[in-house]
Amino acid sequence: MTSITPDNAPVNEVAGGVDTHQDTHTAAVIDQVGRVLGTEQFPANPAGYTALLTWMRAFGQLARVGVEGTGAYGAGLTRLLQAEHIDVIEIDRPDRKTRRFQGKSDPIDAIQAAKAALADDRTGTPKQRDGRIEALRNLRIARRSAIDQRADTQRRLKALIVTA
Repeated sequence: MTSITPDNAPVNEVAGGVDTHQDTHTAAVIDQVGRVLGTEQFPANPAGYTALLTWMRAFGQLARVGVEGTGAYGAGLTRLLQAEHIDVIEIDRPDRKTRRFQGKSDPIDAIQAAKAALADDRTGTPKQRDGRIEALRNLRIARRSAIDQRADTQRRLKALIVTA
């Protein structure tokens, strides 16, 4: 059977957007004009990240993906996308005006993330979560936790002395 599209036909480029949460990620894919091609929800685990990427690639050549929260709930997904050499864009939270008119839902937020990535609007570069900077960040977290624990222990001791 012959194909109705020529072999040298241009590949459809698409952009993706992901609204991340602790348990699930909601993804959306749009074309280069901004038309929504689909939205879907995936579990927030390595198998879900792989399924999300496979689903997005089914719509065409994945040019870039806008992810909300690349440093928190979206960190694992961001690592996978970067390992697959996909341009990942950090998306700020959705515009309040848009949220007021369209409402708040995960698919709407994912579509807005995809549109922001496509337009390169309200975006940033995700932080790298490896190497010396990440090690220093972990040390700072441990130090801050130790300081908080010390202060809490001092408060408890003082309360114990006062009540004794």
